[in-house]
Amino acid sequence: MFKPLTLERCQGDLNETLQKWLTWLRVEKNMSEHTIRAYVSDVSQFIDFLAPHAGKALSVGDISDSGVTDFRSWLSRKAASGNVNASRARSLSGLKNFLTWMDKQGIAHNAKIGIIRAPKIPRKLPKPLEISQAFRLLDDMPCENWVDLRNKALFTLLYGCGLRIDEALNLTIKDLPRDGFLNVTGKGNKERQVPVLQQINNQIFAYRNACPFPETPTRALFCNNKGDTLHQGVVQNAMRHLRKQLNLPDKATPHALRHSFATHLLQNGANLREIQELLGHASLSTTQIYTDINFEDLKAIYKKAHPRA
Repeated sequence: MFKPLTLERCQGDLNETLQKWLTWLRVEKNMSEHTIRAYVSDVSQFIDFLAPHAGKALSVGDISDSGVTDFRSWLSRKAASGNVNASRARSLSGLKNFLTWMDKQGIAHNAKIGIIRAPKIPRKLPKPLEISQAFRLLDDMPCENWVDLRNKALFTLLYGCGLRIDEALNLTIKDLPRDGFLNVTGKGNKERQVPVLQQINNQIFAYRNACPFPETPTRALFCNNKGDTLHQGVVQNAMRHLRKQLNLPDKATPHALRHSFATHLLQNGANLREIQELLGHASLSTTQIYTDINFEDLKAIYKKAHPRA
């Protein structure tokens, strides 16, 4: 549902249209809840910006009649509030999605939004760990209690299978690897199979033996101190402590283990198509960013090794 502040600024037809769009995102497009929340926030912020200028609750017609000045003023205010280029580009994308959907549904048409260009976003390369750093993390982690064993099993799984952190935390007991493969539900509820090394199985087995909570098919595989699903913040905090303990760089994060998985596979001969399947990327272009990392490594080696460099 849209937040109450936005609903108060919508007339009935716009409120109804927003709810239909939300259903379309969730049911037809099968978007993740994270993406849906972001899109809802983007459109809500635009409505909250536009309504005071209109001096009334907005209708579908008001949104349809929004002009270039409205869009640019909204983005300018976000910039003045400290929103960086990436944040403003994401907000514009959410609003464009809503307006495009209304156009395709025959509800309203706004051609002016197509004139607005998103702020340029500098391309950021992933920051994987070096192989020696990844090994040091997994080999030197403490194993004094069941929480330590849980963290070790989780980080071994992230690095060994290239999972997103939420994919790993959403696993339940019934999702445990079978026949050497793990079934993973990724973005947009898309499923993929990932091979599981014996070392990963061993770490999960050690953690399960030490975990004090009874296992049921629907219980979270990685649980917190109350037996509920582990929160991402707890995992990130555990990694911060490990960085200090093991003298690892700041780039050592749970998500960096996924980047390390892809980069190390590429360095050792895997092709991009295979890595795309393992990571669950919808587009090969998303996976290609890892070739840029290798190119940067090659340039560094060239400059260091070539006698005329």
